[in-house]
Amino acid sequence: QVQLVESGGGLVQSGGSLRLSCKASGSILSINTMGWYRRAPGKQRELVVTINNGGSTKYGDSVKGRFTASRDNAKSTVDLQMDSLKPEDTAVYYCYFFHAMREYWGQGTQVTVSS
Repeated sequence: QVQLVESGGGLVQSGGSLRLSCKASGSILSINTMGWYRRAPGKQRELVVTINNGGSTKYGDSVKGRFTASRDNAKSTVDLQMDSLKPEDTAVYYCYFFHAMREYWGQGTQVTVSS
């Protein structure tokens, strides 16, 4: 089992920045993928970014150039730096972890961007 604990999030004005962090614990394999997804009210879950243990990233089109993911393999953490935030970035952000053909999800953290 893998447990995910998220931190960060909150309320910010349009154009501002926020940083999310997620720490994984438990039985973690060295080969894994971490990342973030989000779900806005009334919308489907959307990819924000995934980053594997080698550092390769995949960003959702709506956040490219504004969000930056980083991870620390030794600490099993993944951070998401969100810059130039827009009201449409308002959503619950979920930490994601994948290994051994299984997915794990954090409890979610709210990000609200006011116009």
